[in-house]
Amino acid sequence: MGIKRYAIYLTIALQSMSVVAGSERSSEHHFEPSEIAQFAKHVEKYSAAHRAHVFIIGRVGQPSHTLPEGVEFTHVAIAVYSQITTNNGEKRYGYAIHNLYQQANNPAKSELVIDYPTDFFWSVKELKAGIAIPKLSVQKQILEAINNGVAEQVHNPKYSLIANPYNNQRQNCTEHTLNVINAALYKTSDMAQLKANTKAYFNAQPLPVSRFKLFFGSVFKDEIYRKDHSGRVRIATFTSIRDYLEQYDLLAHSTVITPKQSSEEI
Repeated sequence: MGIKRYAIYLTIALQSMSVVAGSERSSEHHFEPSEIAQFAKHVEKYSAAHRAHVFIIGRVGQPSHTLPEGVEFTHVAIAVYSQITTNNGEKRYGYAIHNLYQQANNPAKSELVIDYPTDFFWSVKELKAGIAIPKLSVQKQILEAINNGVAEQVHNPKYSLIANPYNNQRQNCTEHTLNVINAALYKTSDMAQLKANTKAYFNAQPLPVSRFKLFFGSVFKDEIYRKDHSGRVRIATFTSIRDYLEQYDLLAHSTVITPKQSSEEI
């Protein structure tokens, strides 16, 4: 293969993989701050109106038309209705969002960060939110797990954009969210047990990206890791988690929220 053609293929490969990303914290914004804040407030009001003490939330970190088939949201986290202390010391209630984010100076590593709806949507490329509200009994289980430090116990800081949810070699935000949910449901943080249960009951989303692109992505970007997969690459997504909850009668309600329409049922 000629050097020029090789360089072109490599560029395409890395660009194609970057569209799966969305677990970064960024100060850059693509909408007016007032517009972001208004959208975030709408998401909060909608969720509160549907008795969501705990829910799964997704956002779009890349333009939708660039995303691989089957991937609608690029970052997924758990929102928890909480007492929040503002910068001026005032106490108020709202949603705290429990995230796994890539470290800014080392994207192959992740950290757990709590932020709030305006922060969560600050750097999105599209004002669109995925909402999956578990049944109240499941919400209580997830809340208990979070309060007992389960999120930290099931966190693997070795990050991959395309982490395999069926093992614990690497992890991304969506797999971590699934880990917390399963730890709450099965009342264990034992990773071997959690992964056995995931293999038995969870249907991961096939990722339609060629092996060529995955190979070159894994060679040049450690946060794109291929070795934890055997055969076709399959990942956890907002949609696959929502479907998982629905399949086992654990889901109360789900929707997609955009500024142009108050809600669109999934």
